[in-house]
Amino acid sequence: MAVFHVVEKFVSINGEGQHAGELAVFIRLRGCNLKCSYCDTRWACTEDAKAEEMTETEIVSYVISTGVKRVTLTGGEPLLADNAIDLLEALAAHKDIFVEIETNGSVDIHPFAEIDNSPAFTLDYKLKGSGMEDRMLTDNFKYLSSKDTVKFVCSDVSEFDRVCEIVDKYRISDKCTALISPVFGRIEPADMVDYLIAHKRNDIRLQLQLHKFIWDPNKRGV
Repeated sequence: MAVFHVVEKFVSINGEGQHAGELAVFIRLRGCNLKCSYCDTRWACTEDAKAEEMTETEIVSYVISTGVKRVTLTGGEPLLADNAIDLLEALAAHKDIFVEIETNGSVDIHPFAEIDNSPAFTLDYKLKGSGMEDRMLTDNFKYLSSKDTVKFVCSDVSEFDRVCEIVDKYRISDKCTALISPVFGRIEPADMVDYLIAHKRNDIRLQLQLHKFIWDPNKRGV
């Protein structure tokens, strides 16, 4: 049985994605292969980050014990975990549980999209300001469906045009939801709305990180 390094587990609302505002059980796994300039969970990405060792059976039992039907698997980068597919298959066996994975755009999602009762993906596309755009695996866009989301986090207003370029090139809005979001505190959300209006982008949705408005932006476990 696989062992997973869980740095956080808690119940809160989804702060981002198609299901923002809905209750979810969060399972945050240790480790990441990227070093984004604006990362707000860098503490969870190091090899020595404090973590609880849990099997997939223990994680599923915890999820069921909460009574919450939506699970957000996050990190770090959760798909890098050894035997991540075992955890997803264990969760997928419970048809009344909806699983969403927050993934950083650099890991092949195809094997995980192929499992029965597959999870929904909230897939990042890292823009230039992250320092990680050259690591993006655009082949992932082929495996997306209506339950999935592509999220663009902008460090600067100069990145708005790049978002539109990627959305149009890969016809992302024809497949799934496209979200544009500011790095918290760096861009005025009103400027993003003005851009969407000026460019008539009916196919791109503004997203703000709800949890950073409800609680202290640096608070963990929310």
